[in-house]
Amino acid sequence: MTNLDTHSTSRVANKERFFFVLRPTLLLAAFVLALSSAFAQITLSGTVTSEDKQALIGATVVVKGSGTGMVTDIDGKYTIEVPDRNAILVFSYTGFAEQEITVGSQTQIDIVLQVDIQRLNELVVVGYGSQKKRDVTGSVTNISDKDFIKGNIATPEQLVNGKIAGVQITSNGGAPGAGSRIRIRGGSSLNANNDPLIVIDGVPLDNTGVSGAANPLSFINPNDIENFTILKDASAAAIYGSRASNGVILITTKKGKAGDKMRISFSSVLSSSTRSGVIDVLGAAEFRDTVNSRGTAAQKALLGNANTDWQDQIYQTAFSHDNNLSLTGALKNLPYRASVGFMDQNGILKTSNMNRLSGSIGINPSFFDKHLKVDVNLKGTSINNRFANQGAIGSAVNFDPTQPIRSGNEALGGYFEFLDPATKNPNTLAPRNPLALLNQRNDESTVGRIIGNVVLDYKFHFLPELRANLNVGLDRSNSEGNINVPLGVAQFFDRGGQVATYTQNKNNKTLEFYLNYVREFGIHRVDLMGGYSYQDFLRESTDLDKNIQGEVYNDVFFKTQNTLVSFYTRVNYALKEKYLLTFTLRRDGSSRFSPDNRWGTFPSAAFAWKINEEGFMQGSNLFSNLKLRLGYGVTGQQDVGSDYPYLSRYTPSEPTAQYQFGNDFFATLRPEGYDANIKWEQTETLNAGLDWANRNGRISGAIDVYSRKTKDLLSVIPVPAGSNLTNQILTNVGNIENSGVEFTLNTRLIEKEKLSWDFGFNVTFNQNEVTNLTKVPNPNYQGVLVGGISGGVGNTLQIHTVGFPTFSYFVQKQVYDEGGKPVEGLYADLNGDGQVNLDDRYRYQQADPRLFLGINSQINIEDFSLSFVLRGNFDNYVYNNVVSNNGTYRGLTGTNNFLLNLSPNVLETGFLNNQYFSDYYIENGSFLRLDNLTLGYNLKGLLGGTSNTQISLIGQNLFTITKYSGLDPEIAGGIDNNVYPRPRILSFGLNVSF
Repeated sequence: MTNLDTHSTSRVANKERFFFVLRPTLLLAAFVLALSSAFAQITLSGTVTSEDKQALIGATVVVKGSGTGMVTDIDGKYTIEVPDRNAILVFSYTGFAEQEITVGSQTQIDIVLQVDIQRLNELVVVGYGSQKKRDVTGSVTNISDKDFIKGNIATPEQLVNGKIAGVQITSNGGAPGAGSRIRIRGGSSLNANNDPLIVIDGVPLDNTGVSGAANPLSFINPNDIENFTILKDASAAAIYGSRASNGVILITTKKGKAGDKMRISFSSVLSSSTRSGVIDVLGAAEFRDTVNSRGTAAQKALLGNANTDWQDQIYQTAFSHDNNLSLTGALKNLPYRASVGFMDQNGILKTSNMNRLSGSIGINPSFFDKHLKVDVNLKGTSINNRFANQGAIGSAVNFDPTQPIRSGNEALGGYFEFLDPATKNPNTLAPRNPLALLNQRNDESTVGRIIGNVVLDYKFHFLPELRANLNVGLDRSNSEGNINVPLGVAQFFDRGGQVATYTQNKNNKTLEFYLNYVREFGIHRVDLMGGYSYQDFLRESTDLDKNIQGEVYNDVFFKTQNTLVSFYTRVNYALKEKYLLTFTLRRDGSSRFSPDNRWGTFPSAAFAWKINEEGFMQGSNLFSNLKLRLGYGVTGQQDVGSDYPYLSRYTPSEPTAQYQFGNDFFATLRPEGYDANIKWEQTETLNAGLDWANRNGRISGAIDVYSRKTKDLLSVIPVPAGSNLTNQILTNVGNIENSGVEFTLNTRLIEKEKLSWDFGFNVTFNQNEVTNLTKVPNPNYQGVLVGGISGGVGNTLQIHTVGFPTFSYFVQKQVYDEGGKPVEGLYADLNGDGQVNLDDRYRYQQADPRLFLGINSQINIEDFSLSFVLRGNFDNYVYNNVVSNNGTYRGLTGTNNFLLNLSPNVLETGFLNNQYFSDYYIENGSFLRLDNLTLGYNLKGLLGGTSNTQISLIGQNLFTITKYSGLDPEIAGGIDNNVYPRPRILSFGLNVSF
């Protein structure tokens, strides 16, 4: 536009003045007209229907690359404006394949969406290969990262807790990095390992723990995981044979893809953890009142002048952070992904901490026109732990609340402790100062672990239907730990402190090779696979325990090894893509058994019928998927803890049990009992299932009914009187049955342009029963006592008995007075012999839930999202060992020169002495817990280009609805004592990718 000089303008003619003034006006008008032309909107309309000409209500129509969009009306019609003829419309609807159309010269665009077969064609890892989801014949569940639980997640199993029917994950406590007890369709063994086999990128992991680590799975960074596949029934899991008796969890980590542009992702989670509750005990004022009202003069004299909440002293608000950075992309033929993560997690129990530095790299190039595919995975992790002395939890419950934290003098590190009046040394019968137990003990470890493998998959040039697959894997860990308790403190006072060190090296190797042939012959499709597997597990460790002066209490070097060798085959046959048959056979050899019993054979077979593919279903608009599954299989078990259970063993005597000859002391070797004929434990599984999805895929689900029968149980049983070797022996005896029903439902309740709501739930009913425990039928056999409790010496409260669930409680039936108050020491004479004693115990309830469920939901409103996960256990019972220990006036005896705090329950019962075997302390542990609540917001394009930023607020363990009177009803094993409490966690999350 021309700038006008006012002096020159005054000297021009009127005509010229008019021209110069009008020209900018004309230019502005032209500019406006150009803009109007540029931004002219083109109106389009049309109808969206399905293949069967049904209107798709609520289908989404979006202008690609913009925020413009709308949904179709009740007749499937839409009207939308686009900026120009080059615009691209994207049509989508749940359960149907997405379509993109360029506008061009069209003014009306009618679209017919096709059913999304892609989802059913998605590949699911099933062990030694993959199958299309629609062709799977076994009970297989797949959970991808978009469905993972968010928040302060330290270990992989927490990502899917409550998400999978038939899979129960129970945390072992709230300690940093704490592990979980994972059960798939209940436990199938009494003394052998009940944990599922976990396979990471084709590397089967050792089920034994790693010294110096709270959880062997804590070495896997959850942020590196792409999906979980759970093989639940034997027809799906039997390909892993001897290690699949308790199901299989296949974990696949994230990888780059060919053609990907480089993408950088960063995530950070900042968390604050607090106590979700405390164990109920008497406060200082209540305790004084109780002692003053019931105690003797000597007992009253033991009261202090302080008001100390010991539980408040040992717990803290714990702050944690978890940061992860990843780089994903492809360099021509070389897809790659590399990541690094650092987590620093503090526990709510003071002095507990875990920090983890992890890194991973994966490349998966292909060569020779994609005939050779290479997959290289390497994950390395270093973890530093400081373990808190969890004895402080029980001590804080017991300790006299009228005593101070500090004694006021330098003795015993300045902490108050109960002293023996005669020696002025710590009273050996009294509890220790809870805070001193934490601060005066340093228990640290450093553990490194590397998991890696190379997979070569070659499709033969001369016969492309044939593939060869070689997998070479390594799982190595190195642990170093030390425990230090200084001289002159109450802990280990008599032995002069503690200096303990330990090491462990584990070297596990995997070699697997298989051939796979796939060919279609008209209406027939055949998939044949046969392979070989070698797994070797080598462990060595040292353990040295001495006092500050160097006096040795324990010095052990240990080395052990076991090897598994396997041959396996699988046949998948499909007729007309409607009738599917799978047969699997695996033969395993384990070095844990003698040559006579070394080998086990494990077959399975499954059939599936895709009913929706039948002619009589073609006119139906009900189902896009309807598949019936039937399966049978046998799996084995050999993981009994000992690598040489069939060999004779000798155990050195303890230092206090040596023979003296003159002035010399000699250790003896004691022979242990063993069964030279020990063999495989076997589990047979029957499964019937039905998968379905409605026509548009907005409602889908599955139902499975199963029966699992385990025979030749690897069980520890009492040895008949007269044996001079042992009173218990590990042998094959007994049978267990598990049966149940699983139901899963996933729905998209609402699907609109700016609003969607997904809702799903799963419920599992499982019942187990011991059907045999003796090699010769014996109806009078009481059973195997298990379930040790705190209180007394060697007391147990559970039993395995024929005709009852495993871990049934074995207790006396409490008698109550007319007011409903339990009468101390009075129990029902159940056997009618006129005497009341432990022979009158009966089997009452069980520890494991008969029914458990998970509920999940996610609502998206424009860029906001809100999701939650609820979990519930029902018909499970808990023995409240905290109250049975502290709910009596025995703590006020004062005869040992100290007082113990009491549970308020004593005010109800009035018990003077502990009644450990009373069924009064067995409580209903059913609960419903809000496990996770997440509010998220997407900031698209915040950093420009294709960047995506999401912030989230996350709450974990927010509330629990239960009738249980203790701190937490979710107790693995059912006996509640000295459990590190699960914290309530609030987190802020940030995810950025560009």
